Amino acid sequence: MRRLPPLKRSSGVSTRRSSTSTPTVEPPGGLATALERNIEALAEQRRRDEASASAQDRVAQTITRFAGSMPFVYLHVALVGGWVLVNTGLVPGVRPFDPTFVILATIASVEAIFISTFIMISQNRAAAAAERRADLHLQTSLLAEHEVTQLIRLTTEIAHRLGIEEARNPELQELQRNVAPEAVLERIEDSVGEAPGGR
Repeated sequence: MRRLPPLKRSSGVSTRRSSTSTPTVEPPGGLATALERNIEALAEQRRRDEASASAQDRVAQTITRFAGSMPFVYLHVALVGGWVLVNTGLVPGVRPFDPTFVILATIASVEAIFISTFIMISQNRAAAAAERRADLHLQTSLLAEHEVTQLIRLTTEIAHRLGIEEARNPELQELQRNVAPEAVLERIEDSVGEAPGGR
């Protein structure tokens, strides 16, 4: 029997498979380019919203931010504590000026009214921003749903031409239908109204 000559190994090419997998090349910054672009667009939109805010909105936001911080608590503890110590006669050499704490109660009530108003102004502005983000999310979701529907139609047509049995799945016909948002909202409203305790 004739023996076959041994195979010659090509120079510079190893026939042994590398035990380590090919490292994944990460984009600069560790995030995808599209994600980086989206983050920058959102940050830029937030900067524009802050720049377009009126003077009264900025004042209300500043006061609300300070009222929700620990320095605000420390300041009130110091003021109220000092007020109580002075008007209870615990500070030698200082004459009480509000022994019944009526002035303190009046100041606290007026302060609560103004702080509540500033908080409501900030909440209204935050609610308007949240509504805009919700509209953007809805439009993006509708666009994605439309694109997926078109992809399903295209894939199903290709499967039909290739004679793939799964292309006759009835669920694919259902998935190829575009979703009408108003119909979904009406169905949700009807379901809520029919539920126990509904309107």
